[in-house]
Amino acid sequence: MTEHSAQTPPRTPPEILAPAGDIDSFLAALAAGADAVYVGLKHFSARMQAENFSLTELSRLTDLAHAEQRRVYVTMNTLLKPSEIKAAYRLLVRLVRQARPDGLIIQDMGMLDLARQAGFEKGLFLSTLANVTHPRALIAARCCGADRVILPRELSIDEIRMMDAACPDGLNLECFVHGALCYCVSGRCWWSSYMGGKSGLRGYCVQPCRRLYSQGISAVRRHEHKRIPEDIYHHERRKASGGKGREGRFFSCLDLSLDVLTKTLLGMRRLVSWKIEGRKKGPYYVYHVVTAYRMLRADASDPKARKMAQELLQMALGRPLTRANFLPAKERVPTDPGGQTSSGLLAGKINMTQNRSVLLKPHFDLLPGDCLRVGVEDETWHATLPVTRRVPKAGTLTLRTAKHKTPKNGTPVFLIDRRDPQLAAAIASWQAKLREVQGRPAKAVDASPRLSMPVRSAPQPDMLLRASVPRGRETRFSRKFETALWLSLRSAALSRTVVSRVVWWLPPVVWPEEEDSLARRIEHLRRDGARRFVCNAPWQRCFFPDQSDSVQLLAGPFCGAANAAALGVLRKMGFAAAFVSLELARDDLLALPRQSPLPLGLVLTGFWPVGISRFGLLGIKTDMPFVSPKGEMFWARRYGANIWLYPGWPLDLTEKRKELVDAGYSFFAHIEEHTPHGLPESRRQAFFNYDGQLL
Repeated sequence: MTEHSAQTPPRTPPEILAPAGDIDSFLAALAAGADAVYVGLKHFSARMQAENFSLTELSRLTDLAHAEQRRVYVTMNTLLKPSEIKAAYRLLVRLVRQARPDGLIIQDMGMLDLARQAGFEKGLFLSTLANVTHPRALIAARCCGADRVILPRELSIDEIRMMDAACPDGLNLECFVHGALCYCVSGRCWWSSYMGGKSGLRGYCVQPCRRLYSQGISAVRRHEHKRIPEDIYHHERRKASGGKGREGRFFSCLDLSLDVLTKTLLGMRRLVSWKIEGRKKGPYYVYHVVTAYRMLRADASDPKARKMAQELLQMALGRPLTRANFLPAKERVPTDPGGQTSSGLLAGKINMTQNRSVLLKPHFDLLPGDCLRVGVEDETWHATLPVTRRVPKAGTLTLRTAKHKTPKNGTPVFLIDRRDPQLAAAIASWQAKLREVQGRPAKAVDASPRLSMPVRSAPQPDMLLRASVPRGRETRFSRKFETALWLSLRSAALSRTVVSRVVWWLPPVVWPEEEDSLARRIEHLRRDGARRFVCNAPWQRCFFPDQSDSVQLLAGPFCGAANAAALGVLRKMGFAAAFVSLELARDDLLALPRQSPLPLGLVLTGFWPVGISRFGLLGIKTDMPFVSPKGEMFWARRYGANIWLYPGWPLDLTEKRKELVDAGYSFFAHIEEHTPHGLPESRRQAFFNYDGQLL
């Protein structure tokens, strides 16, 4: 042993963090050797479609895990509405007393304050939904009280190293190594919410990204009542689409799998957790994926171990696998527009007989207890069916589907869960251990959090937000509105005479490679007299470390401020005012000013994006309409490193303005976005969730 190795303690390997959406999956994670398990409750979980846990169940499972020296983390990672603050606080108090988990995974800024008030003294982990995406943001996150940051799935290995090197004392990192990918950046997707109030930020996403879309002149015409003249399209775009249109699952991602590449993550100073996505998956998936990554962590250099681990991951019943952006030299779009991107292992295809029987000849043995998926979610015949008897490879299984869900010939069938004898025995063994754990019964709690005092402020001029101003036209700024500009290389080059008159909006997502350039532009603008900035993530406060009275920071609408607790944290961070989340419905929007410790504003009109992605596009052209199966029109545009997805109709809350002013809103913004050629004039009105509800 060398002198150096004798003095240097061995580095603790990262934990394997497993998902669990039900009790059997939790026990499967323990059986597979997971170091920690993360779960959701019946409320405030970003995977509300999972079965999730009651506090009494969770107290027993946590005690069992602790007896085995394992850890349990609870996700309370939804956006909180104004009316939910007291309920969330009472649940936190009960969680501390009854379940006693080791960590809390959160998205909403307000939860940082509520959890500590409730007496939670363990780890507070910022979810990937909190959008901590660049190195300097980590310092701001730590200053707010976070103990761990869960990194975005879009980062490359080099960017993860940058985050690790920049991580301040007292803060650790967690990264995803396996599981489902979203096309849009976590915390930057409103697609499901905009189309019907089912918010991904609140655990109710209906996954519009998984659907079939079409693009081209014929696709637009097919979904319009009036004919669209071809001369509105550029000749190049007509040629690109061939006039016939294209169809595919352009935004449906494959599953992330770093598998053998996880060895590059070993030895990082602050990266303490390898996370597996999948709280909606079954025990079979959990057991196989955890087992595979334990092997890869322990024997990263053993060819036999690597091969066996990869075979286990192929058996785990997920989607086809991708490395996404992890290898910077092989950057790729992790979608397969022409393929099947449903989860599960392809078991075969439907064979319809003349008497309309639905038959399947499986590619492998099917076992009792297996669960099959027929087709994909957006097909009318989609169904999940149990297997009740053993069916040998190439045998015949008759599928009993509902009459209104008869699949067409050739429809793929996937195995999405199974209980093989070995796994069933392992779970049964852990169930016996669980029966010996009593847990702690539920007790009612009557408690309320301390919140900052509300404020009211005088009305302010509206902002007109533009991408840029043409050079030489600075003097043509609107007299009706304050001019606001997205901060970019082009907009930052305005003459010094007008810089101080502009409200500068920082981008909604900042990637590590963009951080230094953005910091230089901000410093340049401040030297030229810029005084008002809108931060579109709370952590962008880090770009103003020496903030003085001469600089006014506003929390932008992308910060997702939706309740008094979150606004209180933003005030402590130094924000002078805040835009409210556009997702909120009428009653919540009107109630919030009476509770807010900051002056409030709202985006009133303009094209609000349904999502922002770093993954690029396959099969879709930018600035050209594409159409959903229901005839909804969308379009995409590239800004910097990101793709912005827009609905084909703008937000317009103009008729709600008086009601909002009377409620206490003091400023509004209007987003000016040039629409693409060929976008038909929409006949629908967009209030977002104002006249509906936010689930």
